[in-house]
Amino acid sequence: MPTMTTRRSLLAGAAGVLAAPNIAPAQEAPGVTANEVRIGSTNALSGPVSSYSVISRALSGMFKRLNDEGGVNGRKVNFLVYDDGYAPPKTLEQTRRLVEQDRVAFLFNQLGTPTNSAIHRYVNQRKVPHLFLATGADKWSNPKEYPWTMGWQPSYRTEAQIYAKHFTAEKPNARVALLYQNDDFGKDYVNGLRDVLGPRFDSAVRAVSHEATDPTIDSQIVSLAATGAEVLVCGITPRFAAQAIRRVHDIGWKPMFFMTNVSISGSVVMQPAGAEKGIGVITSDYRKDQGDPAWADDPGMNEWREFMRKYVPDGELGDNNYTYAYGAGTTMIHVLRQCGNDLSRENVMRQASNISALEAPTLLPGIKVGTSPTNFSPIRQMQLQRWDGRSWQRFGSIIEGAQV
Repeated sequence: MPTMTTRRSLLAGAAGVLAAPNIAPAQEAPGVTANEVRIGSTNALSGPVSSYSVISRALSGMFKRLNDEGGVNGRKVNFLVYDDGYAPPKTLEQTRRLVEQDRVAFLFNQLGTPTNSAIHRYVNQRKVPHLFLATGADKWSNPKEYPWTMGWQPSYRTEAQIYAKHFTAEKPNARVALLYQNDDFGKDYVNGLRDVLGPRFDSAVRAVSHEATDPTIDSQIVSLAATGAEVLVCGITPRFAAQAIRRVHDIGWKPMFFMTNVSISGSVVMQPAGAEKGIGVITSDYRKDQGDPAWADDPGMNEWREFMRKYVPDGELGDNNYTYAYGAGTTMIHVLRQCGNDLSRENVMRQASNISALEAPTLLPGIKVGTSPTNFSPIRQMQLQRWDGRSWQRFGSIIEGAQV
């Protein structure tokens, strides 16, 4: 397995750059020269959620392709990715390095809710664009208080609202078990269920949390099963998702089972859990699934497959973190092009908050990216889908969360 240093170098090398800064004596704006725009990011290249590191790997490939095609507005992209191990203090350290030493123009797609929370105030105080984060926490959509931060994917709170709307229609009086990670990521699932259930939440829901550093969640699953709940909702990361699916099956519990859409990768979660053990699990998504035959000849997915073949040739096509990355990368490149020759931090943020109905190749039909100065939630719709033992099967229509 590559070492942390090796993996960091591979990510930087994929974009045709070195991680060491080489700042020109005169710049039009921080991180911008006549020939380059420098963009920074952090990800868990090591540690408990390192399965997400493929996102940065794919983004590096997208910028490499962009550079091979001549760059954007006459500039090549220098994409710097540093390892934070999903540890918030390390995220702050590496982000300060990117901003104060590497002097990046802006930050893009940094991974994780607790990790981005650690730098949220810092980047806004420094007025550094903090864009299209790899986390669906609801807190990133707050342009009034944090005008320099913006998420990308639908919020976890919206996702939980969608699950609650579905199970209350199917099982209006069901007892509900909720397993969530004890941070802002997990707590969005608590809030989303409460939004829909209202006063009934306190009597209907048994909620149990776990820490990101816990070795297993077996005891939590057993405890929740003992309540006799007919519905289980999980807001947990991939390693724990595989454990939960396997444990629920093995103890013979058969709830209506909802799993967060950031932990449903076929190759990372469903196969390790035991593909047959996850049959019936429900999730939601806004991306096309490589395993769905409906997209076998889809132009957008064919574009993505060709990109993977050329720039990430050993990437696992069944890992939907790659389709996620392609959508986020498409959005970022769109913003860069929309900026024209003005890559000042102010204009980058202005253009990021003025995206009009952008279609990305890996998004489901009907789901578009859109922002405004008062709307920092680029994607707000999803579709439910169910695991059949081989792939995710979509059902129902495109839906939005509840208004709160």
